[in-house]
Amino acid sequence: MRDDLAVADLVTRARDGDQQAWDALVERHAPLIWSICSRYCLGGADAEGAAQAVWLRLVDQLDKIRDPAAIAGWLATTTRRECFRVLRAARWPQATWPERDAETIRDEQARTADHDLLAAERHAALRAALAQLTPRDQQLIAILTADPPVSYAEISARLGIPVGSIGPTRARCLAKLRRHPAIGALIDAGAQAEAA
Repeated sequence: MRDDLAVADLVTRARDGDQQAWDALVERHAPLIWSICSRYCLGGADAEGAAQAVWLRLVDQLDKIRDPAAIAGWLATTTRRECFRVLRAARWPQATWPERDAETIRDEQARTADHDLLAAERHAALRAALAQLTPRDQQLIAILTADPPVSYAEISARLGIPVGSIGPTRARCLAKLRRHPAIGALIDAGAQAEAA
């Protein structure tokens, strides 16, 4: 708790232009950023570029951070996204992209619309299935899908359930979700698409 207050104080002071607070934030969280870059196998200039982009994004967003004590989570998420962007750019450089004509653009827009529609259907089905779970089971699933992940010990403390029952309860919840008609329809449609 005391550490959360110290981090929140650093963020608040950095927002107000305190250079020492900014330096302390960088010193405290740089290892987190470097470890994520390392996990994504970024090294050298790529890792430095990704880290620099994350810090620049933080400068731009510092006054918009809703929970200053949760800055580590914000930095972790932003770093993962930046690492993915760097890897994607390295894998598919824009210079090698084919020339785009009107027909290609229309096809891409149709694929994007189809993708967006399918994603909306999946989200609606998932919301409907989750609504059928008990509030406690909904809370368990929400905590289990949090980013960054929450330890079983913390889940046990938050929900007041034994650590050993978390896995079996999760399995029962997922089985209930799979049996929901909306989820079942999506699973069947996916199986048919794969078979075609």
